[in-house]
This record gives sequence, C-alpha cells and structure tokens, in this order.
Amino acid sequence: MTRIIVAVVYHSEAGHTARQAAAVKRGVDQVSGVASLFLTSDEAQQEWQKLEEADAIIFGTPTYMGSAAAQFKLFMEASLGAYLRGAWKDKIAAGFTNSASRSGDKLDTLVQLGIFAAQHGMHWVSLGLPAGNNSSKGSESDLNRLGFFLGAGAQSNADEGPDLAPPEADLRTAEELGKRVAHITTQFVLGRLALEHAAKP
Repeated sequence: MTRIIVAVVYHSEAGHTARQAAAVKRGVDQVSGVASLFLTSDEAQQEWQKLEEADAIIFGTPTYMGSAAAQFKLFMEASLGAYLRGAWKDKIAAGFTNSASRSGDKLDTLVQLGIFAAQHGMHWVSLGLPAGNNSSKGSESDLNRLGFFLGAGAQSNADEGPDLAPPEADLRTAEELGKRVAHITTQFVLGRLALEHAAKP
C-alpha cells in the first residue's frame, strides 16, 4: 500500500484560523489511505524533511492588511532551501484564509499563496464548490457562503473568540477543501505510480 501524506501548514494568531486549519485536516482524514501532517508555520520550519516527504501541502494564514500574516511570510521566505532544491516540485498545493470581514481582501492572500506554490512548481487545487448564499433561496449555512473559488475563505467576527468563530458553514467549507485535496492527491500519486509501472520493461 502506498502511504499518501497531505500536510496542513498554517499560522493562527487568535485561534480562528487554527479552527479553520483543523477543519481542513478533518477533511483530509476522511479519505481512506491518506495521512495528514498538521504543523504550524513555526513548527514547519523545523520539519523541512517531513514536508519534502509529503505528497501535498495545504497552506493557511489569516489575512492581515490585504496579505498573508507576517509570521506566515517568514515560513514562505524560509522555504528558499526547498525552492532551490526543487523539493516541492510536482506536489499538490491548496490554500485557505480567514479575516474579520466577509471579503477582507482574502482573495489577495489566496493569490499570494497560489503564486508561492507556483514558484515551487506545485500543482494548485481550487476549492471546487459553487458559490453559496448568492440568491434569495441561499442562506448563511451554505457551503462556500463567501463565494471564494481559488481556496477556502472564512470570516470571523472581530468581537468573537475562536469558540464562536468562524461559523460552522465556513468550517464545513474548509473540510471540503481538505477532502478534495486528499482525493486529488490520491489520484495524482496512484496515476504516477501506474505510469512508472507501465514504463518498466
């Protein structure tokens, strides 16, 4: 049996993005044959070898001032060694972010994460959900209620702690992202192995 590993690397200041990250991990763990690696961006900087062994990495950060958090940027810049070695080339990648506002310029952060993955030669996976809560029949309970497509977005009221925010709909959306990445990574890894097997004399 091939062991497939999906890493979730995230930063969280107040705990809201940590809840979103945990939901992504739950989605990964629902897929048979896939193991999750759950690391803060600080921990990840001590575990480069484990990230190199992973088949996919899902990046997560709060959106501050229209960008990824400074602490997560430190991780991004510290990945220079992996970049120079091509250590993450052809891995699967995806991303998620959280802010207090419904939009909060989260798209800028997801684009930033997507470009970061592209620089490493990774294959970006979108959220894969239709926009929710965009008609008179929609509701705040809909998956992807905030209407992001590049990755998973969550909104946490500034006056609520992580025990109350982000709301359940955003956590379920994050879970769907984790599940989707795990499925696509499985297809990618097994397809590569099948091609390698077929190429053998």
